[in-house]
Amino acid sequence: MPDLENDKQAYERAHKRVTALRDFYMHFLWYLVVNLGLFVIDAVTPGGPWFFWPLIGWGIVVMMHALAVLLEGTVLSERWEERKTRQYMERDRDRLGGPPRPPRPLAP
Repeated sequence: MPDLENDKQAYERAHKRVTALRDFYMHFLWYLVVNLGLFVIDAVTPGGPWFFWPLIGWGIVVMMHALAVLLEGTVLSERWEERKTRQYMERDRDRLGGPPRPPRPLAP
């Protein structure tokens, strides 16, 4: 019999990852559209070029967003926090002489 709870948790993790990826794609799309518009406005108005300042500033934010999405599952993720919390709890229980528990497999 399949483990429905594990399947549900796996689905929720995958769905959360897909949502984060979709949100990044939308953020990047808006970055391109708005900055293209700013470029056009800058090109048709007099004065020096200024469009690259929002391009650079917002570009840094988009890169940080991309890193957050790509590094999901590593040190920056909630799953990592849960694994480390469980590890420290087990270590403290072992030090304090609590009853031993069978090891739980870590989520992939």
